[in-house]
Order: sequence, then structure tokens, then C-alpha cells
Amino acid sequence: MARRFLELLAREASAVEFEGPIIEARAAGADPAEIEELERAKVEALKVRDMLKRRARREAELSALYDTAGDLAALRDLDAVLEAIVHRARQLLATDIAYMTLHDPERGDTYMRVTDGSISAKFRALRLAMGHGLGGLVAQTATPYATADYFADSRFKHQEHIDEAVTEEGLVAILGVPLRLGQRVIGVLMAANRSARPFHQEEVSLLASLAAHAAIAIDNARLLQETRNALEELSQAHKTAREHGAAVERAALAHDRMTSLVLRGGGIEDVAAVVTDVLGGSLAVLDDLGRAICGDVGELDPGVFEAAQASRALGRTVRRGDLLIASVDVGGEPLCTLILRSDDADERILERAALVCALLLLFRRSVAEAEGRVRGELLDDLISRPDSPGLADRARRLGMDLGAPHVVVVVKHGGQRERAAFWASSEAAVRHGLAAGRGEEVVLLLPGDDPGGLARRVAAELTSSLHSPATAGAAKVAGAWAQPGRQKETGGAHAVAAAYQEARRCADALIALGREGDGAGAVELGFVGLLMGDGRDVRGFVTRVIGPLIEYDARRGTALAETLTTYFGTGGSPSRTAEALHIHVNTVTQRLDRVAKLLGEDWTDPERALEIQLALRLHRLGRTAEPHS
Repeated sequence: MARRFLELLAREASAVEFEGPIIEARAAGADPAEIEELERAKVEALKVRDMLKRRARREAELSALYDTAGDLAALRDLDAVLEAIVHRARQLLATDIAYMTLHDPERGDTYMRVTDGSISAKFRALRLAMGHGLGGLVAQTATPYATADYFADSRFKHQEHIDEAVTEEGLVAILGVPLRLGQRVIGVLMAANRSARPFHQEEVSLLASLAAHAAIAIDNARLLQETRNALEELSQAHKTAREHGAAVERAALAHDRMTSLVLRGGGIEDVAAVVTDVLGGSLAVLDDLGRAICGDVGELDPGVFEAAQASRALGRTVRRGDLLIASVDVGGEPLCTLILRSDDADERILERAALVCALLLLFRRSVAEAEGRVRGELLDDLISRPDSPGLADRARRLGMDLGAPHVVVVVKHGGQRERAAFWASSEAAVRHGLAAGRGEEVVLLLPGDDPGGLARRVAAELTSSLHSPATAGAAKVAGAWAQPGRQKETGGAHAVAAAYQEARRCADALIALGREGDGAGAVELGFVGLLMGDGRDVRGFVTRVIGPLIEYDARRGTALAETLTTYFGTGGSPSRTAEALHIHVNTVTQRLDRVAKLLGEDWTDPERALEIQLALRLHRLGRTAEPHS
């Protein structure tokens, strides 16, 4: 019969089957001693069965822990490892569900991290405050807790939202153990049943072992992620340092090229060529007034100049759309602005190019100022000391041909002396003339024979540069140095001085007439100019004002000039004019119509009429020559 019990143990029979041999012996009429022997054998067999079952279970637990350790060793995905641990906990403890919560340092509670066997969305989204519910109590005390019937257990703080989630999931028996890293609890691992059941100490120990593995996995994952982040940061830092080094070297090479160009006498155009060669794109260099020195990047909106102002304030390149803008100032005044149209370019190179261009412009300004002083001293001597010897030679050394026609322009400005003087000096250098600053005015001696045109242009450009009205008067130099010689030289110098006085009077007259910001010569000022001009070109004045009338009378033998003189003398009355000339009033009307066609419909305007009357009086006095046919 003992053999029967061994067979039952071998095939892992249930405990009930171990009663079979005893039942059979009783049925066969065995004596009581034999039955008692079989009972003792059965008890021993059941003990062996329980021992084998515990060993098998222990082997399964050890295997699960071994597999978990293997997962940790090959850790690639933290979520996958935690899911495997929770799944094994559910299998080994033979529970309906297993789950894990983790501590949230920011909110101070725990949240559901992994579940296995859950059927409730509300339960999977559950958060447990510290000390609330079984999980919250385990997290707070760092001590395992188990309950065979959760709702009947008064050891836990039952919260409505927690109980609702547990009810929805249908849980009754729950076991929870802490996830510990040293003395710190980072979460809770739990197993639960949907029916009442006790949890044995071996099950608590097993779940605690799995929780220890889970804590190690979480910590390893954290360390691994920190290591990866550190390596990524080091890699990025190395890449950035390498790129920075390459950019610095590239900028230094470009700077060397630009510096070498400048030393060889290159200009801003050459520097711009280096920039576009290195960076690509299109580049424009603007002066202090926003005018292009070289290059073209198309139409520029006002925002570009705001960006240039920001670049000067920040001391670095400013991006606006696809434009890179680097601007340099001196003493708060803009000097130059570089505008590069490019999607991606090294800002350092553009900034260095802006500095090089600024240095070139400063050098040019210094040269211009030095040359301007020399030219200014010569013009000042021509005006103030025309008897000084060697004036013509000094002019020739400056490249001026004073044998050609010249115009003196006097500009009255608003007191910005340095800026006005710099502009005048630059203008004189470009046009091969002279310039000098004299108090609240600048004086230019420029080649040309159109005083009015030069005066208007100078007034407009200097007004734009100063952002305030600049009024220019001009006069043509009456004589010049045709050949070397003391007498001719002195006469020419006096002519410059005389032209200066006339140009100055014209500028004063414009201001007196309320025409600030305008420019004119004596001719453009009409009879006022006749009074202002030293030459007093009466012939020219009469010809300009009533020349067509005089020519018509000479060609046709008419008396339009006489009729017009009488008309003005009688107060503008056609009838009295007819009486004075002994002609019909209709004849007077016809003659006045002819005057309007010859002189223009505005001949009766007060200012025009005044000029015409003055010209008629001068003509009648015989101070004009016979008109040309």
C-alpha cells in the first residue's frame, strides 16, 4: 500500500486522492492495525506532497527573480521591465490584478504607473495621497500592508474617489509593499484579488523581492538616462566647441584677407567682395545717410534702418527676415551699415567686415578733413586776403583749374558746424573745388557756370544731410587765372572775394524773402538780384524780363513797349491809355492781348508787373543795347 502513496506523489495527485488506499483497505476488510499504518503513511505522504509543492513554488519564485535580474541586466526600456515585474507578481501570487504606483515629488502624492489585469479606466488613472488608502499608507510608512477585505478594514483612510475606483475594479483583498531606494520610498507594488483571501508571509516576501528589483530598475533607468543626457550634452558641447572653433578660424581668415586688402590700398568695394566670396549672398554697404556706397540688396523697408539702429545699440549683428544687418557708429553718430541678404551666414565675419569698413571710412574722413583744411585755408585766403602771393600756385597744387569757370556758393545753415563743414569738404573734394567753414555758413568754390542750379542742388543736399534747412546763395566768379602772373592772379582773387559777397547777399535775400532751404543766384532773384549783384547785369535783366516784347517791336515796327509803359503810367486803365496815345481803346486791348502772349498770362501779377515796369524804365533810359533779331 505504501507504494500507492509513492505513485500518488509521483503524479502530483490532489490531497483527496490520498484517501483512496485507505478506503480500499477498509473495503477489503483490513484489520485496524493495518488501517492505522495506512493513516500514518498517508499523513507522511501529504507532508512530502506539501514540501514538494513549496519547493516547486520556491523554484518558480527563484526563476522569476532570476528572469527579473536578467531583465535588469539587459535594461533597454524601463516601461517594459516594470510591466514584466508587475505581470510576474500577478502570476506568482495567483492574484486577479497587480499594479505599481510611483511617488510624484511635485504634487506630493502617488500615481498609477503600471497595471496588469485591470479592467477599470478610473482605477488606472487613480492618484493616492500620502496616507490615504492602502497604497498611500504603505508609501507613507514604508511598511508592507495586507488586507483580506479592504472595505471592512479600518486601518486605512478611506477616500470617496479611491473607494469608487476600487469598487469599479471590484477589488477585495489587497497586498502592498514599498519600493525603496535606501531610506526613500519611491512607490508601491501591489497585488489584489476580487474575492476575499489572506496573504501569507511567503507571498509578502516574494512581492517585496520583486519590489526591490523594480526599485533597482527605476534607479538604474534614472542613472542610465542621466548618463545618456550627460553624454549627449558632452557630445553637443564638443560639437558646439568644434563649430565655434571653425567659425572663429574662418572669421580670422576672412579678417586677415580684409586687412591685407586694406594694407594693399583696397577699398570698401574690395572688402564687400571678400564678404560675399566667403559668405555668399548679396551685400550692400550704406553710408551714414543710408545711401549705398556699393552693392544692392533690393528695396529696403524702414524696419531695416530700425534694425541698424538696434545693431549699433547692441554692438552686434541683428537679423530681420533673410537680412543680416551690422552697423557701426562713432560718438553716437552712424558711420556705416552692412546689409547681407543670406539665409545662413556667420555673423562674426559680417561684424568684422563692418568694423573694417568703418575704419576705412574714418581714414577717408581723416584724409578728407586734412585736405579740407588745406582747401579751406586757400578759399579763406581768396576771400579774406586776395592780395596774398602764390594763391594760383596753391590752387594748382590742389588740382584746381582756376582758368575754367567757377561759382562761389554760400550756404547758411542751422548751426551744425562740424557736420556741415564735413559735408562741404567732401563735396569740394569730389568736385575738385574748395570749401571752408565761416561761422554759421559754409562757402564752396566749385567748377561751373550755373550759379542758380548749383545753389539749388547744394541747398537740397545739405538740407537732407543736416535734417534742417540750408539756404544757398551763389554767384559766378567774374575773372580767373588764365595764365601765371601777379596782376592776373590778384585780379582773379579779388573776383572770388566779390563773388563771395554777392553769393552771401543772395543767401541773405532768400532768408529775408522767407525762402529758407532754397537756393538761387542773382538772376533767379529777379529785380532783387539786380540790386544784390555786384555786376548789375542790366542788359541781362531787361532781356530776361521783356526781351520778347522788345524783339517783337523791333521786328514788326510796333509800339508794344510804349503802350505797356503808358498802361502802367495811367494806373492800368485801357481807356486812359488810348487817350494818352491817341488811339482807339480796342487797339489798346489788342496790344495788351499780344503782350500777354509774349510775356505770359501772369504779367499782371503784382511781383511780375513790378519787374516789367523796372525793365521798361531801364529800357527807356537807354541803358540796354539794341535787341538781337
